[in-house]
This record gives sequence, C-alpha cells and structure tokens, in this order.
Amino acid sequence: MATVLVIGASGQIGKQATGKLLEAGHRVIAPVRSPDKLSDIQSDSLTVVEQDLEKDFSAHFEGVDVVVFTAGSGGNTGADKTLMIDLWAARNAVNYAKAANVSKFVMVSSIGAGDPDAVDSAIKPYLVAKHMADEHLINSGLSHVILRPGTLLNEPGTHLVRTDMPTNKSEAVIAREDVATAIVESVSRASNENLITHLFKGDTPIAQVLE
Repeated sequence: MATVLVIGASGQIGKQATGKLLEAGHRVIAPVRSPDKLSDIQSDSLTVVEQDLEKDFSAHFEGVDVVVFTAGSGGNTGADKTLMIDLWAARNAVNYAKAANVSKFVMVSSIGAGDPDAVDSAIKPYLVAKHMADEHLINSGLSHVILRPGTLLNEPGTHLVRTDMPTNKSEAVIAREDVATAIVESVSRASNENLITHLFKGDTPIAQVLE
C-alpha cells in the first residue's frame, strides 16, 4: 500500500477521499489549515498536520509515494485566493513532489480547464488557474493523473461515470463521492501512463476508466 499526501483533505472531496484511501489500506498524510475538521476520522494510518498552503509546505513530501491535490480556495473567496491556492499552491506542490521524487501526482482539476477561452463563465479566473496548474504538472515530467469533473453534486456516488462531454449541460454533473472514488482508483492504478480525463455521471465503472 502507498503513503499518500492528500493536499486539501479537509475539503468536501478531500475528506471523502481520505476516508476511502484509509479503507483501502493506504497511509495518509493530511496537511490542513484546521486539523479539527478531520477529528472524526480515527485511524493509526492517518497523520494530520496543521499547515497553511500559502506558506512553505515542502516538508510533508519526504517518503511520499503519491500526491493528491484537491485543495481549492472555495466559492466565497476572491481572485486573490484563487491564484494563491488553486494555482500557486498547486504549482508549489508539483515542484515539491518532483524534488522529493514522488512517483505519481493526482490533480483534481475542473471541466473547462482544458480551454478556459472556450467557456463563457463568471468563473473563468478559476478555470485559468486550474489550466495553468494542470499545464505545470503536465510539463513537470511527473507521472500524473488529471481528473476534470463536471459540476459537483452532494449526493451518493454510483461508482459509474462517462468521460465524453455531454451535449446537454444538465448532464455534465458528478457526485463528489464519485470524484473521491476516482482519486482512490488513480492512486491504485498499476499503469504509469499519464492520463487526463473528464468525469461525469455515466454507466462505466470508475475502476475501468482509470485502469
């Protein structure tokens, strides 16, 4: 089993992914601003450390096999925090991972991050930040999986997805739980081939998409 550094472990996706990774037998290191947000997860395989992602967090990468970046500034912050977390902290995480010889990096990105200019949306600054973070990872030389989920829903996951872009915008959605499951499958996948994939509600098992 792997030692996984989950950056953003106290977020809605990150917390579910942390629980699922522990259930799968992995060891998880979770640097978070507010450790109390993970106080309900009790496991000898979980190490929670207090950390501000706007500061140097390179110390947490030593001995790590896989890095998961699922941190986000949140929908109630301004463009400044979007730059500092969704772009700069992600960029720093890639650099720290490369310096520590981490074997795999899993990035939780977003639908629209591939080409922000193609999206007429008020969240374009967020998509630009995600795009630049993705590009930095792609060009880093690290083995990577980039997940680009659709609009996130708070509902039970189905473990079934599609990766092609739906023609109907209302179908470009996915449960946060399924994104968390996709993170676990990305950590466990045997292939070292780089992968960038969209994730929407569908009928294909997540494990099959990420094998």
